[in-house]
Amino acid sequence: MNITPYILNEIQIPDFGTKVAEVLEIFNRNPYSHLPVTNEGIYMGSIPVGDARMFDPEKKLEEFQYALEGFYVRQNDNWIDVLHTFSKNDANIMPVLDAENKFLGYLELQDIMNIFTESPFLNHPGGILTVEKGRKDYSFSEICQIVESNGAHVLGAFISGMENDRAQITIKTGTTPFNALFQTFRRYGYEIISQHDEDSFSSNLEDRSRYLDKYLNI
Repeated sequence: MNITPYILNEIQIPDFGTKVAEVLEIFNRNPYSHLPVTNEGIYMGSIPVGDARMFDPEKKLEEFQYALEGFYVRQNDNWIDVLHTFSKNDANIMPVLDAENKFLGYLELQDIMNIFTESPFLNHPGGILTVEKGRKDYSFSEICQIVESNGAHVLGAFISGMENDRAQITIKTGTTPFNALFQTFRRYGYEIISQHDEDSFSSNLEDRSRYLDKYLNI
């Protein structure tokens, strides 16, 4: 999805000649974690709010170049990559640059999160399940084939965990008889990690376990 419609230019962006006191005024009016800093229209980095509050308010930002954090995204980046950059840098504002590093504006985290919450993955009716298989053994094409062979469509899928050479994949599907879907995944060597009331295989295992415990305690 194109992020260009979400690029903002609603606040005054400080440059090297801006005093720290002016930067603090912007922070006081806006609950941002950082502020982008430019020099003659070129992005130089972002100043964290915590650092800005420790600096001499009468000095200019040029004297604190060492504190600038260099994260940014490009105007053609995918929104998922943008969301990852937000998370990686613990920021709620994201500078957007063109190919020449010219500052185009900024994104707000809430706007990008709204793109995700409005996507079919969260918005459309269906079910979510998590499966696990060896990281060298699973494939998204196989997962899609399993879902579609049970009369459903994949609305979204992502790797939600990776540990000890095992990959966990979370899948959002359209409406389908989930018990049949679970059994198909198991035939292909996937383990169902998420808990579901309609999973008769899991329910049968629990019933047998309770029966065995009762027998051993006689």
